[in-house]
Amino acid sequence: MAEPHKQTDHKIWEDAFALMLGGLLAGFAVELLTHLNLITGQTAGLAVLLSYVSGLSFGLVFFLVNLPFYVLGYLRLGVHFTIKSFVAVGIVSAWSEILPSLISFASIQPMFGALLAGVCAGLGLIVIFRHGGSLGGVGVLGLWLQERAGIQAGWVQLGFDIVLFAVAFFVLDLTLIALSLIGAIVVNGIIGVNHRRDRYIAR
Repeated sequence: MAEPHKQTDHKIWEDAFALMLGGLLAGFAVELLTHLNLITGQTAGLAVLLSYVSGLSFGLVFFLVNLPFYVLGYLRLGVHFTIKSFVAVGIVSAWSEILPSLISFASIQPMFGALLAGVCAGLGLIVIFRHGGSLGGVGVLGLWLQERAGIQAGWVQLGFDIVLFAVAFFVLDLTLIALSLIGAIVVNGIIGVNHRRDRYIAR
């Protein structure tokens, strides 16, 4: 996951609107994923997988697994990033609890569902990044290890996802894992195209 956008000229209400919008998009993506028994990468994927295994709600697990990373976020990227990330994670957790009572799916073609979940998650992350926050503790861990140990953040995130999907083989069947990978590729593709310092991000 790319380093969040550090632009500081947004007003508080603009940040609040963006975090709510990004959180809704990401929460809807989680609703699609869990309906189809799919996962995704990074901390959200870990939370989805743990929710399948434990029977606990995604919202609770996602909120809890991110708690240790706020310390690293504060040390590496500052208080504003940490607060916005905390709020964004809380919003996604809340939406994931609320959405099942607001929407249901009679039928979703699994491939299309995986693609749509990837699109919604990618767009939600872009909105949150542009307003100085994030949803994933693994990205913060990667930046911290890059600074402390010289390990590239991208390799940390890739390694985490490889382990996550390897563990998923013990929980999901091969078709579901393949669809999950497609959705995760869409997420990273959207971020890769739209979260670039040389095009869209003010230095």
